[in-house]
Amino acid sequence: MNGEPSERTPDEFAFALESIEQASTRNDLIVRSIPAPDGLAPWSIALAAEIDSASHGSELDLGAGRFVLLFDPAAPEAWGGRFRVVCFAQAPLETEIGVDPFLADVAWSWLTDALDERMADYTAASGTATKIISTGFGELAEQGDGAKIELRASWTPLEADISAHVEAWIELVCMLAGLPPVTEGVTLLSARRAGRA
Repeated sequence: MNGEPSERTPDEFAFALESIEQASTRNDLIVRSIPAPDGLAPWSIALAAEIDSASHGSELDLGAGRFVLLFDPAAPEAWGGRFRVVCFAQAPLETEIGVDPFLADVAWSWLTDALDERMADYTAASGTATKIISTGFGELAEQGDGAKIELRASWTPLEADISAHVEAWIELVCMLAGLPPVTEGVTLLSARRAGRA
C-alpha cells in the first residue's frame, strides 16, 4: 500500500481494504497482493491473479490479471470520484477465435456485465481490448500460430465497498481464460485452449 508511513490511512480507504478481503474468489484462481505502482495516488493497493493451471490439468498459461485500487481524497476531476480502479486481464486463445471480429466487444461486455450483475456502482468506465495474433519463425516455427486477448480497463467506483468490483474483475479473468462463468446466462465463445502461452 502506498502512502507515507506517518500518514494515517483514511477511514474510507481502510474500509475499502476490508471490503476487498471480503470479496469472493474461485478455487481455480490464485489471487495475491503485489506492490502497488508508485505515484498514481496517495493511497493504493494492487492484486495479481492467475488461473491455477494445475487444477485444470495443464502446464500452460491459462490467463492472468492485475487489479489496482487508487484513492485520492482530493477526488481528481479526471476520475470523477475519490477512488479509481485500473485493471488488466489477458489469456491465450486458439487462433481462429483470436481473429473473431467481435472478440473485443465480447471481452468488454463481459467486464461491464460482471460489474452490473454484482450491482457495482461506478462511472467513467474506459478501456481497450487488444487482440494479438502471432506466428513463430526460425527456432520458434514449431510453436506455430498463436493468439492472445488483453483487456485494460479503468472505472471510478462510487462506493467504498470494493468487493463487487474485485469479484467482477475475477470473473473477467476467468471468462477470458475460457472457464465456465459463475453467473447464469453468460455464453462462452468456446471451451478453448491455445497450444502456445
